[in-house]
Amino acid sequence: MNCKIRKWELADAKDLAVALSNTKIQDNLRDGLPYPYTEQDGIDYISAMLSADENDTFAFVITVEGKVIGSIGVFRQGNIHRQTAEVGYYIAEEYWGKGIMTEAIKQTCKYVFDKSDIIRIYAEPFAYNMASCRVLEKAGFQYEGTLRKNAVKNGKIIDMKMYSLLRNEI
Repeated sequence: MNCKIRKWELADAKDLAVALSNTKIQDNLRDGLPYPYTEQDGIDYISAMLSADENDTFAFVITVEGKVIGSIGVFRQGNIHRQTAEVGYYIAEEYWGKGIMTEAIKQTCKYVFDKSDIIRIYAEPFAYNMASCRVLEKAGFQYEGTLRKNAVKNGKIIDMKMYSLLRNEI
């Protein structure tokens, strides 16, 4: 399956709500997302992404055959890390394990490196999320280490892994 990334449109809110109203997806994301995730929540998120500084926030919808199936964003960090950005992503459960997320990450990182002064993109998946770790490795990210007892998710203290991709590695 081929995927494409594109900028968000407000009409994407309904598909976004369907994808994010899944605890299997939310269990692998940072806290703060409403559950169930409503179309209005999607409109609010998309509005925020569309109004964000395009040099600091690179937010895209992931599509397959024109259907919205997920989200990917790269977010510039601040201060001494101003040329570093964090990537976050998810796709609807029925599209897991098909190579789509790897392709979306590759497309997004190429875009960010081509259109900005970012020199390093990193990701911090939960250590138990082996699928996300594999996706990053397949997209060319290097494993840098484990961040021990780095987060509390669903009442459990968990490790996270650090991966990065440098501009000259794509």
